[in-house]
Amino acid sequence: MIKKIFLTLLLLGFLSPFALVAYYYFAYNYDISSLTDYKPAQTSRIYDKNGEKIANIFGKKHRYYAPFEEIPPRVVEALVAIEDTTFFEHSGVNFDAIFRAVIKDVKARKMVEGASTITQQLVKNKLLTREKKLSRKIKELIYSFKIEHALSKEQILERYLNEIYFGHGYYGIKTAADGYFHKKLSDLTLKEIAILVGLPKAPSTYAPTKNYEISMGRANRVVTRMHTLGWIDDATFERALMERPTVYNDTLTQNKAPFIVDEVARRFKKMGYDDLKTGGYEIYTTIDLGLQQAGRESLKFAYNKALERIEKYKIKDQKDLQKAQSTGDTEFTLQDVNVSQLNGALVSLDSKTGDILALVGSVDYKESSYNRATQGKRQPGSAFKPFIYQVAIDLGYSGATQLVDIAKTYEYEKNGEDMKWRPKNYEKNYKGLITLREALIHSRNLATINLVNDIGLNQLLKELKKFHIKNIPNDLSISLGTMSMSPLELAQYYTSFSNYGVQVVPHLINSIEKRNEIIYEKQEVSYPITKPTQSFIMTTILRDVVKRGTGRRAGVKGIELAGKTGTTNNNIDAWFAGYSPTIETVVWFGNDDNTPMYHKETGGRVAGPAFANYFRDVLKLYPQIKRKFDVPEGIIEVNVNGKKEYFSDISKPPRSEQVNNPEEELLF
Repeated sequence: MIKKIFLTLLLLGFLSPFALVAYYYFAYNYDISSLTDYKPAQTSRIYDKNGEKIANIFGKKHRYYAPFEEIPPRVVEALVAIEDTTFFEHSGVNFDAIFRAVIKDVKARKMVEGASTITQQLVKNKLLTREKKLSRKIKELIYSFKIEHALSKEQILERYLNEIYFGHGYYGIKTAADGYFHKKLSDLTLKEIAILVGLPKAPSTYAPTKNYEISMGRANRVVTRMHTLGWIDDATFERALMERPTVYNDTLTQNKAPFIVDEVARRFKKMGYDDLKTGGYEIYTTIDLGLQQAGRESLKFAYNKALERIEKYKIKDQKDLQKAQSTGDTEFTLQDVNVSQLNGALVSLDSKTGDILALVGSVDYKESSYNRATQGKRQPGSAFKPFIYQVAIDLGYSGATQLVDIAKTYEYEKNGEDMKWRPKNYEKNYKGLITLREALIHSRNLATINLVNDIGLNQLLKELKKFHIKNIPNDLSISLGTMSMSPLELAQYYTSFSNYGVQVVPHLINSIEKRNEIIYEKQEVSYPITKPTQSFIMTTILRDVVKRGTGRRAGVKGIELAGKTGTTNNNIDAWFAGYSPTIETVVWFGNDDNTPMYHKETGGRVAGPAFANYFRDVLKLYPQIKRKFDVPEGIIEVNVNGKKEYFSDISKPPRSEQVNNPEEELLF
């Protein structure tokens, strides 16, 4: 009887585990679709034009995905050697290892050895919670069997190596290879591989960025295990033990250009994509990180100089106030300038392609992430004048054409009330007659307004349509640039000059790839504006603006530069828009609340130095860059009144009696 009871209990003891497993197998729904149809959230990457990474963009987890074909065999060998030597032989659970682990744990009276296979580890990380219960262990076994039945060994390894956490915020071995070593998987050394496959057991403890020596010890155990199994030879073993790899301790985003990242995200959304942080895109931009840094530093340089000047102005004004008070002068007042509102923006393009090379939206992104280069709309002031003068040149005017620089009073009606407008030159003087070249070089308001009258406002507005400029006012205030536009928009319009008469639409994104397939490529859009000869005549005038006009502070030794200053009424906006033979750059400064800057801060004084500093850096980065403007075929050079002037078949030279040197008449 006792024997029968004993046998029954023994049988029940033997069968109960199987009964328990059977109960859990049929009692729960074991959904493994998240592994069979494995589509984890993936990090998107943004690159500059040279393939240098600008930033990682991700949601909760930073992960690059590596298909099995991309995973080196050495990675598989190292992983199997240290984690699950019989991986390719068992069906998800290694019972021999479990029994060995149980015996060791019983002897030690504590958990000293685990027996989880790679499959089980994948299940624990992807399908189960971290609760330590018998039911969880049983579920783990059942899940493992089901996964082994549904997936091949290679698929299991692929999912494991992409899902597992490798410390430092890195999910997946490809992410860890890039983060810790700045390498592709195919470029990893054996020691680096050993470091990585040793991490999942205790990512925080073995992280090489925190505990380098502990990480090396773990890696050496991996290498030793591979040697013991005969999977590497003695020479490889010794070499790996001696190696001490360089480890990088980067931030996860590695964001080198936050304004670019923000702008890419905005444009990405406009394209109709809403999974930038999870879709695993590779976005190749037109940005040059070297020039991006140059733009950022140049804007800061000019900003600091402005603050220094304003501080000196304030000290001088205080002295002048005291002097005025001592003499009884009650009209002198101090200008209240809030320098905390002062900010700026810079955008730089490849003149021929429209590729955006640098885009800086504020003096300091940490202080203000608002992108004034793309989102800020301000009046360009005199920086708009070249468009009016280009129309004149296209109609047959030349740099030698005489313009009238005298004051006029204009009467008009506004809201039923008679109004008068009496514009002035910035210098508050008049030249009487002045050449078109000199009028633009010195930014003469009255000459420009009289030029508009000469052309005819209606005809001018009609001709300006070819520039695709938005919201042009239908009155004479057009002469002073009273419409609003962003620095990037102004940069597009200025390519009409810098690209020899062909305006190009700016691009920020060259291409977008997903899973090695190109899903977007830029389409170049351009508008023919005028002939190269007519555009070049404008360039020669804008070149003189930099040489001897309002843009002298924008000049840089060793390279030809052309451009135009812009300062709006009451010094609210300050611009410099200009270009070299290959690169165009627009700089803006102003107060964010639209209040006036200090009254001496003009486009030439505050924006010009940023432009100059930027091009000095351009020459350092690219000393072989083209430095002189090409002269198009059809340009005629003539000495007029002792000065070189440029003409074409449209902008014809003056009549012979106006030419001082009769020998030059014979040239044409």
